[in-house]
Amino acid sequence: MSFCMINRDQTFQKINELIENNNLVKHCLAVEAAMLWYADYFKVSPSERIEWGIVGLIHDADWEKYPSQHPRVIVEWLEQQGASDAICNAVSAHGIDFGVEPKTLMAKTLRGVDELSGFIVAVTLVRESRRLSDVTVDSVLKKLKTSGFAKNINRDHISIGAEQLDIDLPQHISNTIDAMNAVSTELGL
Repeated sequence: MSFCMINRDQTFQKINELIENNNLVKHCLAVEAAMLWYADYFKVSPSERIEWGIVGLIHDADWEKYPSQHPRVIVEWLEQQGASDAICNAVSAHGIDFGVEPKTLMAKTLRGVDELSGFIVAVTLVRESRRLSDVTVDSVLKKLKTSGFAKNINRDHISIGAEQLDIDLPQHISNTIDAMNAVSTELGL
């Protein structure tokens, strides 16, 4: 694994240049937290852990301004910054419908936490308390079965993400909730 040529500060600056919607910034922070949680879970090296956080933070940076070109615009920027092939593949492959196969555990993890983290936020926002700490695995599983809830989030993609990580869905949900709880203040949840 090559050492990452970009750092978190540069990455955060770039998402703030490209993203105006504060909720999308929060989504990127939630995915970053989940990626860092899983980097620790999978015991990756310190330099790889940095990369895992960066892909979580940057993965949707171009979605708001360049939706029809997402994620190609941000991948081109990453390449220009000297980001590793692993980072570029993870961002390129994070959407199952993008047609790019994830080549690394990092890429599979990004794919596994992206849709799920958004779904967990949706579950949080319909709770009376609107607090992430009140969200349970059972409440997420129940909402996953409600087709009218958060209709834009593909349930199959959430299940496939857990399968690709070889983690059962309830445990994957629990892990992701734990990761997001660590940054709940930044998420406003």
